[in-house]
Amino acid sequence: MPSASRGGTVPSHGVQGTLDDLGTPLSEVTFVVVDLETTGGSPADSAITEIGAVKVRGGEPLGEFGTLVDPGGPIPPFITALTGITQAMVTAAPRIEAVLPAFLEFARGAVLVAHNAGFDVSFLKAACAAHGYAWPGFTVIDTVDLARRVLTRDEVPNCKLDTLARFFRTGSAPRHRALADARATVDVLHGLIERLGSFGVHSLEELRGFAKAPTPEQRRKRHLADDVPSAPGVYMFEDARGEVLYVGKSSDLRSRVRSYFTGSETRLRIREMVGLAERVRTIVCATALEAEVRELRLIAEHKPRYNRRSKFPERSLWLKLTVEPFPRLSIVRECRDDGAAYLGPMASRRQAEEARAALHEAVPLRQCTQRLTPRLIAAGRARTCVLAEIGRCGAPCAGRQSADAYAGHAAAVRSIMAGDVRPVVAAAQARIDRLAAELRYEEAAAQRDRLAAFVRAAARSQRLAALARCSQLVGARPAFDGGWELAVVRYGRLAAAGTVPPNAHPRPYLDALVATAETVLPGPGPAGAAGAEEMECVLRWLDSPGARLADVQGEWSCPVHGAERLRGWIEAAYVTPDPEDRGAGRPLR
Repeated sequence: MPSASRGGTVPSHGVQGTLDDLGTPLSEVTFVVVDLETTGGSPADSAITEIGAVKVRGGEPLGEFGTLVDPGGPIPPFITALTGITQAMVTAAPRIEAVLPAFLEFARGAVLVAHNAGFDVSFLKAACAAHGYAWPGFTVIDTVDLARRVLTRDEVPNCKLDTLARFFRTGSAPRHRALADARATVDVLHGLIERLGSFGVHSLEELRGFAKAPTPEQRRKRHLADDVPSAPGVYMFEDARGEVLYVGKSSDLRSRVRSYFTGSETRLRIREMVGLAERVRTIVCATALEAEVRELRLIAEHKPRYNRRSKFPERSLWLKLTVEPFPRLSIVRECRDDGAAYLGPMASRRQAEEARAALHEAVPLRQCTQRLTPRLIAAGRARTCVLAEIGRCGAPCAGRQSADAYAGHAAAVRSIMAGDVRPVVAAAQARIDRLAAELRYEEAAAQRDRLAAFVRAAARSQRLAALARCSQLVGARPAFDGGWELAVVRYGRLAAAGTVPPNAHPRPYLDALVATAETVLPGPGPAGAAGAEEMECVLRWLDSPGARLADVQGEWSCPVHGAERLRGWIEAAYVTPDPEDRGAGRPLR
């Protein structure tokens, strides 16, 4: 071995590298943990109201950054209720263009960390772009992705910040204020980094690659996607016993199923599902609409434990005008062929109760739940309620209103539910205007919410009922390859789907599809023979650009004075509230 003379140098190729040469140790990395509060969920139509950030290195805090921000517009009431940030609090706060330089200087050279980082980073990038600041290109770490990789469902049911803060017993509790949430995220980050040691993650470079890498279980199950075709359709993950674990759809089954075995799939419950899956079964569909409908039907049939939406369509609620001598409005789970009028469906009992309250404001139907009959009233055995005593009800229970007089109220409600919503809107608007004039803004906003619940339910009900009335509807839509997509819909249910090749005459294909379509019988109520979600899929397909009707058997139309024309007005009352109205809403013209 050659020796070096005094004052010489040892050849570099003879020196073994250290572990530090493999990357930057996490103990030497400066992290800036940031959290934002905003006026909404998208930087396209929302703004930042607060920035909080904590700088740490080696587990020790180096500094904090926190400030309220004037968003330049109104803060929605539900945001104020969530965060506690009011309009008065941000009136004297700096605008985002004045805050950005200070924050970027505070975070310069650090690794940016956030919980659900995509949300916070999108707002910061949008603010930089809007005010001429170059985005520094931070290395970004998302604690949600790390938690999904490190923690199991036995340890935490989900990866929300509140849940992780309780699990790691953070020193600061998250409370939807930026700096408090950033402090809690710091403790969550440190807890996750401690866990990462057992995964062999000790450097920043290893940390960056860890969240994007598939788990060993995902790698082991990649062969499940080998025989999946590249076609539109539905896929079902099944366990060893044949139980359906998860149902999904895609325009390219092979590409979608393969994504479950890559690092891009970070959802904790889905990674757990992949670990249990032993096979993937596919159903190739003619069109994307057929795939969407089949997915809904399969989810409702199998109720897979790893699907979250559309599992329980039977839990939808309907508003029913009962069939009895003195009808009342009842909230029910299903439509029946009993001659009653129905409105819905609605996703929650609160929505149903709000819609019912709006109807009661317009028409004085009885609100008691007893079954009233003329014989019971004549015998004096009917119970009276407080509404009868204060004049809010015609009080048929006390004999002060005849069955014929009450029938007029029931007919008015039936007309409203069938299509003419003007009485409900007029009654609600008059009440809103009176409350706003008396400066009772919270009560006016409550009335607006009732009206909104009714309009949304009525608009949906009338759309579904119009489609359900058609014994057959045949539609066509341009396909991407130059051909046509076809659909046969009977009483709201997709009975058949097919395609027409490019440059082919569509008539033979249409005739063949109609001849082989499923036989469908009409169903009760507005939902027809299909579920509400399936009918909504069909309606979206029919509303898409280029869609055409080849045949309609029945009357497909919405009422002239129906709720559909009011939906835009209702949504505008929530999206762009007028500060002068203070939640009361604008009059309808």
